[in-house]
Amino acid sequence: MKTIENSQLPASVQRPTYDRHQLKSRIVHLGFGAFHRAHQALLTNRVLQQSGGDWGICEVNLFGGEVLIETLRQQNHLYSVLEKGAESNQALIIGSVTESLHSELDGMESVIEKMAEPQVAIVSMTITEKGYCVLPGGGGLDVSNALIKADLLQPQQPKSAIGVIVEALRRRRERGLVPFTVLSCDNIPENGHIVKQAVIGLAKASNAELADWINQNVPFPSTMVDRIVPAITDETLAEIEQALGVSDPCGIACEPFIQWVVEDNFIAGRPQWETIGAELVDNVLPYEEMKLRMLNGSHSFLAYLGYLAGYQHINDCMTDSAYRTAAHRLMLQEQAPTLSLKNVDLASYADRLIERYSNPSLKHRTWQIAMDGTQKLPQRMLDSVRWHLAHNSSFDCLALGIAGWMRYVGGMDDAGTVIDVRDPMAERLKLVCASTKDGIERVQGLLAVEEVFGAALPQEPRFVEAVTRSYLVLMVQGAKNTVHQLVSQGSIQ
Repeated sequence: MKTIENSQLPASVQRPTYDRHQLKSRIVHLGFGAFHRAHQALLTNRVLQQSGGDWGICEVNLFGGEVLIETLRQQNHLYSVLEKGAESNQALIIGSVTESLHSELDGMESVIEKMAEPQVAIVSMTITEKGYCVLPGGGGLDVSNALIKADLLQPQQPKSAIGVIVEALRRRRERGLVPFTVLSCDNIPENGHIVKQAVIGLAKASNAELADWINQNVPFPSTMVDRIVPAITDETLAEIEQALGVSDPCGIACEPFIQWVVEDNFIAGRPQWETIGAELVDNVLPYEEMKLRMLNGSHSFLAYLGYLAGYQHINDCMTDSAYRTAAHRLMLQEQAPTLSLKNVDLASYADRLIERYSNPSLKHRTWQIAMDGTQKLPQRMLDSVRWHLAHNSSFDCLALGIAGWMRYVGGMDDAGTVIDVRDPMAERLKLVCASTKDGIERVQGLLAVEEVFGAALPQEPRFVEAVTRSYLVLMVQGAKNTVHQLVSQGSIQ
């Protein structure tokens, strides 16, 4: 069978020039998803290309993705990335992955033992918000989570990613080994703090001494990651095959832009990521806020209001001058003032975001970005609203974005087509929408979802009035006309 390993690839394809036989599995990564393939694994590959070394990655999938792991093995752990610019593409072969494991194919014991091997210095993860098994709003470990319940009963035979980390650390401590650094690469504010809370919370439930040892010895640096990586489609895979001359089921496509900000706190070393453009800093939180509010917040705004209007992709939204203007206004007038980051040109950052969104090659689906809104709204929009309420400033774009989410989870777009709403709280949202009359009552019902809006925000008259007004206009005029009104009149009336 022809694979990217044994095929004659075009000369334009960038391939590893370092000796892959020198690599060791010094990083174990949980979650071999598209984003990791386009980001951390790719940047590690760049370090190896530039400087050599032995920093290899063992990829682990705990849930699902068995076929992906099997295919990766058939390709000698090589895979491709197609960086899609507005005018040209660049195909790359990534060689930083050395081996792979799957809990179903190889057993969870193999995964834990790999993480307990002496050479492992970093356990990183892209397991999405759900994988951390934590309460909303940074409330610590969710002991009612089914996986955590199982781990509490049998801590040495864990089911969750958090349980696997705790058990691997327990074995390293028992064997007198240096712990590994736990590196979250998920798009979660203060992701290092979140995973530390979960890990120590689970360890404390069964072994207080272990919890103390983890607290004193294991670093949990926070990170901010930024690269647009659309979900894989058959069209994407066909483009990759055309670029390579051979199919690659593990291949992914992404934009050329890439940014990674990492707190420089590692106990057993790390690749020299700063040599290929990563920013190693003391505190990543200001960068996280910038990305979450300006990029992710405007992405969600465009996703809900774009999908309702029939725009399937973010770049489709950018062909509508009103959506383009509204997104830019949201970034600079309503999100930028809330940030604490200093010495960064936020106007240039916003312009660059609009340029990235407009890339016609990317095809980033509004439906994909609209997923899991209950977990995204608080940090992308609601924290900013709280800032504006405290400073008595206007937040018309944010209010419209929140109202757009409420219309979206109602399950029908402006053309009357049913929406496939994907969200961890989908059943709860469906129940709220089914039990309320569309309009003011619907808004009140959704604002009562305390896991999203908290207790105080729905008691703020300015907030409730602004969201309700936007929602009622969306009901009557539809998303496209409402966005145009916002831009032309400066507010929603």
